[in-house]
Amino acid sequence: MSLWVGRPIVYAFADSKFGHACLIDRAKVDKAEAYFDKHGAVSTFVGRLIPAIRQLISIPAGLSKMNIGVFALFTALGAMVWNAILAGLGYWLSLHVSPEDLFEKVEQYNSYLTYIGYGILVICIMYILYNAFKKKNYNTKQ
Repeated sequence: MSLWVGRPIVYAFADSKFGHACLIDRAKVDKAEAYFDKHGAVSTFVGRLIPAIRQLISIPAGLSKMNIGVFALFTALGAMVWNAILAGLGYWLSLHVSPEDLFEKVEQYNSYLTYIGYGILVICIMYILYNAFKKKNYNTKQ
């Protein structure tokens, strides 16, 4: 999908005011696309291991016209490694914490974690709005 529809949408977003508010511009998209062209399959594998990038790695893969078989293979390998890491952490946690204690701890701190999450969300929204509405100074001396 990204191969045919993605390029115009990604570049339109990069050129938009909202894209700039999110600190994305055409130069950054070009740079990301060039990096993906150079490191394609490895970028897909590593991208599947990084939170937030994991959901977006398909976009540059489509933009760079990556072979679907290679993409599927490296996506599967990256997802397998990520899931193995999570399963290993879960197993380790099960050896050191009883389920009852874990549930009690999560419930004890859940409201604090919720407020922290809301706070981070508000800060992110304020940052995006600040970047969207700040005036650009084009008369800078160099």
